[in-house]
Amino acid sequence: MSIKQVLGSLNLGSIRGFLKSLYHEAGAGRKPIPPISMLKAQVLKYLWRVPSDRRLALLLKRNRKAAKACGFKQKTPSHGLFTQFRSRLGGDGYDKVFSLLLEQLLKRGAIKGEVVALDGTAIKAYSQRSLDNKTGKSDPEARVGRARRGFILGYKVHMVCCTGSELPLAFTVAPCNMNEKCFTKPLLEKLWGCGVCFETVLADAQYDSSKVRETVRMFGAEAIIPYRRSSRIKNGLKVGRDFVVHGAKRLVSLFRKRVSVERLFGRAKEWLLLDHLRVKGLELGRRVRQHRRA
Repeated sequence: MSIKQVLGSLNLGSIRGFLKSLYHEAGAGRKPIPPISMLKAQVLKYLWRVPSDRRLALLLKRNRKAAKACGFKQKTPSHGLFTQFRSRLGGDGYDKVFSLLLEQLLKRGAIKGEVVALDGTAIKAYSQRSLDNKTGKSDPEARVGRARRGFILGYKVHMVCCTGSELPLAFTVAPCNMNEKCFTKPLLEKLWGCGVCFETVLADAQYDSSKVRETVRMFGAEAIIPYRRSSRIKNGLKVGRDFVVHGAKRLVSLFRKRVSVERLFGRAKEWLLLDHLRVKGLELGRRVRQHRRA
């Protein structure tokens, strides 16, 4: 499928009015570049793994087919205009765009959201460690925390996804040393606020706690979370040392769907350069919103 077909298939009519509201419609000043085209260029940037706005501006200048696919008829924007567009939209703007698109997908039935998976992934900070070995030298908001392979300096993206469509439903970004359990309630509240009527919440043993299970029950959902191997609870869902899930057949079958969030993180890191960010501080959250939107 060509990039023209991909970008042309995007139904962005529901957000057109919101994007236009960010720009002036009358008065002094140049006529703004269509914001829908600017947003499509951001999608193109991540689909083609373009590392910077400068490279994106150069690509669109040289590749007329890609420029037309985004909606640029003649002159293409400079790299500074792409940076201004992201600043104008801001973190709240990306959240608004995502919420409108999520609402559209829910209405069309593309996302069911009945079974959701919750997890977090670590992202290395663009900084060295400071002398205290807890924060970043040039990124003081980054923290040293546990990752899949030892400890790293960075942040964690905590996300909930639909296991059926493998699309993200809600997320937040926090320093790497913060416990995953702290973000269970805020993420589920985001889902509830967006109209996602989830019935089952899947998570790994890291979320094993009575408080997390009680939080899930508050929303009228069932928590499918394995107990730790050291737990004395018998006949409960557990993951053995060989990573084989043991327990009731129904629970095991549901828990295996949790891998959908792992695949989502894998695609974001490999295809959308989520693991190669070059920003510092919790500004990272804005970049993650772009990855999620793309």
